[in-house]
Amino acid sequence: MRRLLGYMKAYKKESILGPLFKMLEASFELFVPLVVASMVDVGIGKGDTSYVMKMGGLLVLLGLIGLTCSLTAQYFAAKAATGTATSLRNDLFAHIGGLSYTEIDTVGTSTLITRMTSDINQVQSGINMTLRLLLRSPFVVFGAMVMAFTVDVKSAMVFLITIPALCVVVFGIMLVSMPLYKGVQRQLDKVLLSTRENLTGVRVIRAFNRQESERKAFEEENGSLVKMQVFVGKISALLNPVTYVIINLAIVAVIWVGANQVEGGMITQGKVIALVNYMSQILVELIKMANLIILISKAIACMNRVDGIFRIETSIKEPERASRPAPSQTSDPCPKVEFKDLDFAYAGAKSDALSGISFSAFRGQTIGVIGGTGSGKSTLVNLIPRFYDAKEGQVLVDGKDVREYGISELREKIGIVPQRAVLFKGSLRDNMKWGKADATDEEIYKALDTAQAREVVEGKGQGLDMHIDQGGKNLSGGQRQRLTIARALVRRPQILIMDDSASALDFATDARLRRAIRENTQDMTVFIVSQRATTIKQADTILVLDDGRLAGMGSHKELLKECSVYREICLSQLSKEEVERDEQ
Repeated sequence: MRRLLGYMKAYKKESILGPLFKMLEASFELFVPLVVASMVDVGIGKGDTSYVMKMGGLLVLLGLIGLTCSLTAQYFAAKAATGTATSLRNDLFAHIGGLSYTEIDTVGTSTLITRMTSDINQVQSGINMTLRLLLRSPFVVFGAMVMAFTVDVKSAMVFLITIPALCVVVFGIMLVSMPLYKGVQRQLDKVLLSTRENLTGVRVIRAFNRQESERKAFEEENGSLVKMQVFVGKISALLNPVTYVIINLAIVAVIWVGANQVEGGMITQGKVIALVNYMSQILVELIKMANLIILISKAIACMNRVDGIFRIETSIKEPERASRPAPSQTSDPCPKVEFKDLDFAYAGAKSDALSGISFSAFRGQTIGVIGGTGSGKSTLVNLIPRFYDAKEGQVLVDGKDVREYGISELREKIGIVPQRAVLFKGSLRDNMKWGKADATDEEIYKALDTAQAREVVEGKGQGLDMHIDQGGKNLSGGQRQRLTIARALVRRPQILIMDDSASALDFATDARLRRAIRENTQDMTVFIVSQRATTIKQADTILVLDDGRLAGMGSHKELLKECSVYREICLSQLSKEEVERDEQ
């Protein structure tokens, strides 16, 4: 809550004026029963039609003033609520963007989406209703009790018994329901996770004909959510009937006591009506208060969940002060990228994903990385741009530990083609400028030529204005891969990382791509991660990974003779004659 109050400081004026105008509206509302009582006792009792019309006009005036105050209060409350939620959502988005892969892997995408959308929306509704009703409802309840005492002390004693009884009911149900709402939100996370998995994996589900089992699994998760919501809903639903019973019993008591007072000539009939009206006002406000408390309970639970994301600190820290300058790029003895006795483990993993990795890559070299599934190929290259930090050892770029670089400074040196080809909705030109914001059309076309993607653009007939759907769904897998390669090449990085980024290409296109990259990236240090031996066989140095360890390092010819793991991979993909010919 402290974090939320910090955001609301920017809307201090609105947060004060909203409740004040609501209390002003309530003040006029409290005068209505007295006007009605006067109308009954004087106007109707004495048959004075002009007095009835005058009091009726006064009621209309009070109503108009109350409406104006209510609309003004709603404006300020809505401005404060939406402004606070907007700032909160923007900061949460920026915070999530600053988290490393480790934190995002741990928390989960579905949870982060829920915090950004449903939870913050609930907080916004809570702020809005709190500013409108948190002060107004108690003010009307106790104001009505005070006004009742000004009408008749003996009849007003009923109010002293009724209000505490109602408070016990309202706050008791609140204390029971608050923890249950937290459980409902946790179950909602699970339902959203199931929904996301089914929507993103719909092709796989249909390919394996798993629609029915996935539907049943979703129904189980959704059924649990419904049961929890129904259970907490039943508890919350007790508020209305219990409060109505108490209030109606109180109204009966007021009428009974009031009738005796009227019969004894102590009060008038109009005053009894005023007392009943005050009791009705208390009923309405306590119902509002009960619903508000439920809403606040949800909002507090949601804000605590959002705050939990804010409390997660990224494991990738910016250096506190400038470190020693990196050696000049013309310094030949200095490797462009160097791994020194590196060990790495994922958060919560029982064993290391990489162990004892040491190698050097110099400017202009092409480094191939190959190995079986799960051997640590992607993990290794993800350590260079510092998506993760090493557990032990060092990763050096230009002779400087990557942890001593500013994040932006380090990643400006690197162009990355991720394993999953992701494009964003918009034009092709917009997507290419992710690599370099001020890239010219000539630079973009040059990158497209190198990536063998020029034909994709020309085939669509729209040039760089070609529209790309969300995720590049209007393109084939191979087209997406070539465009993501072009996007990385646009910036002319010093280090190019291609993480299994040509897996969807046919062998001919793959060969042309490798040749073009070799010819057009003479100054770059290129890392090519691939499952194909043909893709990396021309690399200057090939790293062979096996279960997180460096099983071999050298040229294609050297590894065929010295590394059994590499030879086995080649024999599984190439003919025995080709392998024997390459050995010679």
